[in-house]
Amino acid sequence: MKMPENEEVYDERNEEALLCGDEGEDGGSGNEAGTQNTRDSEIEELKNQLATARADLYNYRQRVERERAKSRKLIAEDKLTEFLPVLDNLDRALSVPEDTSAKDVLIGVRMVQRQFLSVLENSEVTAIPVEGHPFDPLLHDAVETEFVEDPDQNGLILLELMRGYRTPERVLRPAQVRVGKFRNQEE
Repeated sequence: MKMPENEEVYDERNEEALLCGDEGEDGGSGNEAGTQNTRDSEIEELKNQLATARADLYNYRQRVERERAKSRKLIAEDKLTEFLPVLDNLDRALSVPEDTSAKDVLIGVRMVQRQFLSVLENSEVTAIPVEGHPFDPLLHDAVETEFVEDPDQNGLILLELMRGYRTPERVLRPAQVRVGKFRNQEE
């Protein structure tokens, strides 16, 4: 070990302490009031910087939320625009003369339904499969049960009461269904 180097480091630290006014309790350099004022001003400056950073973060969050809301609104408007031709065709189907046969009206309404389903398909919205499939609480809402004699029909969907729809990511509306429940002869 080289003692002089260690002494130099020690001396430099003492020198820095003397320059900063950090003498022991006995020392007192007369700069304590000045040092305290400097520290207070630094603390005040840091508090101001913190308040500014907090305000900037708050404003950033608000701006991002406004931009998200605007994006969602624009996307919704684009999707709704795709449904306007469907509505136009439905209006045409309903504006047929009264002397037109019900069969002709039914054909027109079926065409509108196909067009509507096509728009949904383009949006990746599909109907949830039901009849003959096992009940899945993530996809189906069991609103009725029906006793069945065949144990193989236990837990299977017997009837779709209202169609459900989903996207690849989530269920938009679960299908409302009637589910079979096997009844034992003992019950």
